[in-house]
Amino acid sequence: MAWLVFALRLLLGGVFLTAGALKVMHSTDLAAAIAGYRLLPASIVLPLAIALPPLELIFGFYLVAGLFTRIAAGIVCGMLLVYAGAIAWAVVRHLQVSCGCFGPGDNAVADWPHVIGDVLLACAALVVVRGAPGVLSVDRLFARMRTRESS
Repeated sequence: MAWLVFALRLLLGGVFLTAGALKVMHSTDLAAAIAGYRLLPASIVLPLAIALPPLELIFGFYLVAGLFTRIAAGIVCGMLLVYAGAIAWAVVRHLQVSCGCFGPGDNAVADWPHVIGDVLLACAALVVVRGAPGVLSVDRLFARMRTRESS
């Protein structure tokens, strides 16, 4: 189980690091993609577009490193479910919007396969929450250090 958690941490962390890196300098493009979903008030769209890529980078790093693993995986799971819900909303309403997943170069349209992909990634994040931290993690290293100190 520990190696599965490690592999899922790397997968999820890699996805979030990639997504965040591709969007981090393109907040205007991301804001346009978010606004296309017609879910949020206009006053929230740009601040969200500015905040989202750094958050994806931070939680992607935490997952890859295995730092604050359970918390990071739980937050990532929540983010993925919100993404899936927003995409499902767009599909049901027949909105032809960009997914917005991987920055301005991503021309993928929001569709059911994206919803399914996000839900599957959310399930993977739940596996990480349950089995955290997995092997090769900073959390495990800190736990060993605390055990040695208390001995």
